[in-house]
Amino acid sequence: MSPPFTAVLLAGGKSRRMGQDKAYLPSEWKGASMPLWERQLAVLRSVSPEKLVISGPQKQGYPGSIVVFADEWTGVGPLGGIATCLRRTRNALLLVLAIDLPKIQSGFLKKLLGRCEAGRGVVPVHQSCFEPLAAIYPKAALGVALEQLKDRDYALQHFIDKLLKNRLMIGCEVDSSELPQLTNWNTPEDAGLAP
Repeated sequence: MSPPFTAVLLAGGKSRRMGQDKAYLPSEWKGASMPLWERQLAVLRSVSPEKLVISGPQKQGYPGSIVVFADEWTGVGPLGGIATCLRRTRNALLLVLAIDLPKIQSGFLKKLLGRCEAGRGVVPVHQSCFEPLAAIYPKAALGVALEQLKDRDYALQHFIDKLLKNRLMIGCEVDSSELPQLTNWNTPEDAGLAP
């Protein structure tokens, strides 16, 4: 069983390629239709985090019971949100889920949580490529994140590579049957929206 963890929904992106805010795209969870932000929060709730937060700006519709962390670093991509949450969480582990992974299931996240070890997070790996936006980070990853932000290197693949080399992360090979869960919605076509 994994130690107590904080779960964060990363929702600070600008959605430029989508042309509209991804948070409000229609999606489904357990047969019900709802905005994507609501679906992703439901997925995160289902894995029983000690604390649930949203990373990014406050948006209309967010429940008042959810803490929203505004990014301390802006214009640096998801690394800024991850670093902000690592800095502000009290728990040893941070489960990160991006807003634009609309097919993710709680079973996949539970599998990752089950692979965590003391002081070490878990990242899905497929064909030597990491999926850093559905991963679990140890609190100690903050030092590596701050170093990269200082160096203006915002690439998450570099971040994960350093965490693996420093034995702060474990790679978890993704089964081919799980791959659809890691599909991103970046453009209207991805989301099945009419042009």
